[in-house]
Amino acid sequence: MTELVLDDQTTPPATRCGFIAIVGRPNVGKSTLLNHLLEQKISITSRKPQTTRHRILGIKTDGNDQFVYVDTPGMHKTERKAINRVMNQAANSALDGVDIVLFVVERLVFNEEDQIVLEALRKVKVPVLLLINKCDLLESRERLLPHIDRLSRLREFAEIIPLSVLGSHNLEAVERCVRNLLPAGPFLYPEDQVTDRSSRFMAAEIVREKIMRQLGDELPYEVTVEIEKYSIVDGVVHIHALILVDKESQKQIIIGKRGERLKTIGSAARVDMEKAFDTKVMLNLWVKVKSGWADDERALQSLGYHED
Repeated sequence: MTELVLDDQTTPPATRCGFIAIVGRPNVGKSTLLNHLLEQKISITSRKPQTTRHRILGIKTDGNDQFVYVDTPGMHKTERKAINRVMNQAANSALDGVDIVLFVVERLVFNEEDQIVLEALRKVKVPVLLLINKCDLLESRERLLPHIDRLSRLREFAEIIPLSVLGSHNLEAVERCVRNLLPAGPFLYPEDQVTDRSSRFMAAEIVREKIMRQLGDELPYEVTVEIEKYSIVDGVVHIHALILVDKESQKQIIIGKRGERLKTIGSAARVDMEKAFDTKVMLNLWVKVKSGWADDERALQSLGYHED
C-alpha cells in the first residue's frame, strides 16, 4: 500500500504596511515624535520653528507590520521667501497617497496655523488621529477635557490622544492605533532600512541642527548646509561640508572668535555622525556667504529643496 504524503504548504503570515503622514504647524514636536516612534534619531530637532525643511521617511518594521512615517515641514501662513513656499508644498504633497495622518497640535492652543493644517486635511479621506502634544506642561488638566471636546467638533477624528512626546507618555497608544489602521500589503522597504535619505543628506542635516541649537537665537533663518565631498577611505568617512549664510555678519557669528564656535559646531556634529554612521568620521567645515539663496528658486533646486 502506497503511503500518501501531503506537502506542508504553510500559509505565510499576512503582512501590513502603510504610509503615515505626520503634519502640524511649526514647532509642535513632529520630528521629535518621529524619532521617538522609531526609537532612533532620523529627523533633526531644535527649539527654532521650521527646523524641518524636507519631507523625510522614517521606517519601522515590527513583526509582520511595517510603519512608513512621513515627517513634514510645519505648515505655516507666511510665505516670505521661496523656501517657505517649497516647505509648504512639501508638507501638503505629503498628504497624497498616505494611509493614515497624525495631526499634531500643542496643549490648549489651536491657532491660525493649526487651522491652515485642518483646511489642508479636508481633502484627506483616510483616518486622521489628532495628537495633543506637551500635555505634561499643562498647569491644570481640568481644562484639557473641554478643549478635547471643542477639537472633536472640528472634524471626525479616528482618535484623539493627549500625550507627551519628550516624556514618552501615551506613545504606545499612538502606535497601537496606527497598527490597527495599517492596510494589508507587502513590505515596501527592507526590514533593516530606517529612512529613505542618504548619508550625505543626514550629514548635512546634523551640521544644520548643531548650528540651530547653538546659534538659533542669534541667526535668522537663512542658513543651510551643502556636502561638497563624502568619501570612505579605510573605513573612515571623510566629509567636507559648506555652511551657506546670507550675510557676512552671519558668517562671523558662526565662525566665532578665533574660530571657536565653528570648532564647537563641528565637534558636536562629528559625534552625532559617528553614532549615526557607526564609524569614525573626519569632518571639515567651511562657511560661505551666498546672498539671497533662500529666495532663489535655482539655488534651492541645486541645494536639493525641490527633490521632495
